[in-house]
Amino acid sequence: MTGTIIPATDGYPLGATVHRPDKSGNSSNVAIINCATGVKAAYYSRYARFLAAHGYTAITYDYRGIGASRPESLRKLQASKFDWGNKDFAGVLNWAAREFPAARIAVVGHSIGGVVPGFSASSARIDRMLTVGAQFAYWKDYAPRARYPMFLKWHIFMPLVTRLMGYFPGRRLGWLEDLPAGVAYEWAFRKATLGAEPGGSANAHALAPDTDPARYFPTLRCPMLAYSITDDPYATPAAVRRLLAYYTGCERSYVLVRPEELHLPSIGHFAFFHDRFRDTLWRETLAWLDGGPAPRAVVQHFAAG
Repeated sequence: MTGTIIPATDGYPLGATVHRPDKSGNSSNVAIINCATGVKAAYYSRYARFLAAHGYTAITYDYRGIGASRPESLRKLQASKFDWGNKDFAGVLNWAAREFPAARIAVVGHSIGGVVPGFSASSARIDRMLTVGAQFAYWKDYAPRARYPMFLKWHIFMPLVTRLMGYFPGRRLGWLEDLPAGVAYEWAFRKATLGAEPGGSANAHALAPDTDPARYFPTLRCPMLAYSITDDPYATPAAVRRLLAYYTGCERSYVLVRPEELHLPSIGHFAFFHDRFRDTLWRETLAWLDGGPAPRAVVQHFAAG
């Protein structure tokens, strides 16, 4: 396990960790693990070590503004989720392709981590992609039982506090990590599509009007397996399908995990990466990343366009 700095495509230094399968670091398989919004890369270190123990060079990294990629002042950082994909993920992907030119590159994306590859001009380099609870937080897709409390929390309270503070102090509130203002506003004001970013005076980091953030999604052409958990209030079937509709160049398989089949009362949005799933869900993902078929019944399959 080696800590390093990987430059984003605009030169921004990203804190990263490379989990190598052996002392030589040689591997024919590389896995890049993309975090959820407001979650540090260290959260995924157990899963990265699991992949490394099975022959992968696993790379975890923090998006700009988070964890090891946080600057001195978040108030001064202009950053968006589009930047996380178009600059940060793209930089890590390009670095991996240079460092391991003969390797297959797989991507594991949790939540927004399954969205950001679609923002990257380099996404055609990806050979296989696995997503867990991936969606882009359109509030009407939240689970009905939690929709309105989540709307008040993330779409009313978060932008108000962000406006007051100049960033979102999530850690102080016990709501994930602190977020750059642009990221918080994108989440708060997200519409039903990934078209032009929501504008208005509240969102100082909106994209230029002629920029289409969804333009690179069709360039990703690889097998894709999308997991969602039945008790996940964010990644409901509607939310997962909404995102999958953008990856038109991929063969996409959508599968469900029910907590009761693992004798658990709940799993939710985050627990998939807890190491209690090492011998169950993690082994399923490994078999698929290694080139196997979908490890469980496919709820829906989408052919490449």
